Amino acid sequence: MVATNITWHAGLTHDERVELTGQKGLTIWFTGLSASGKSTIATALEQYLLQQKLFSYRLDGDNVRFGLNKDLGFSEKDRNENIRRISEVAKLFADSSVIALTSFISPYRADRDQARKLHEAGNLPFVEVYVDVPIEVAEQRDPKGLYKKARAGEIPEFTGISAPYEAPEKPEIHIRSDKVSVEGAVKQIADYLSQNGFL
Repeated sequence: MVATNITWHAGLTHDERVELTGQKGLTIWFTGLSASGKSTIATALEQYLLQQKLFSYRLDGDNVRFGLNKDLGFSEKDRNENIRRISEVAKLFADSSVIALTSFISPYRADRDQARKLHEAGNLPFVEVYVDVPIEVAEQRDPKGLYKKARAGEIPEFTGISAPYEAPEKPEIHIRSDKVSVEGAVKQIADYLSQNGFL
């Protein structure tokens, strides 16, 4: 249902915020299988950016699933809505000239494409980072024991086992987390951001 009794109030423009803060906002969207290393790399990147005096904020399951999206489950419909809400929040951060880091499996290509289109419509940069790892390696890591439970049938619709993961076709950054260190991954991302004028 779309609300019809609301009015948009113009405030500072994105360009004005960038000028005032001295920083460009953007969204860095991490996607990959569970245990691929998304959150570990995103956390390290957030620390790096903050050390460079750049405002950044990481959105992940811990601070979204237990708050904003606590009413959602893990069906395909709920996963779609989860990513839709995250896309909107990330866009608000980026518009405020903050670097938003999102770390979610986000298994469906259409949902990630929609997040990109949302940013593009607001003239906001969107950088997709595919944290790629063979599923065998992800299962060996399995820090939360989720793959083991999924194999035992205890978790229905688990991405990579009983639910699909649609890998990005043209991510801006492709990281093989089984072949590069966390520090190396952060450098790869930072180099890309610097070379493309985001930092």
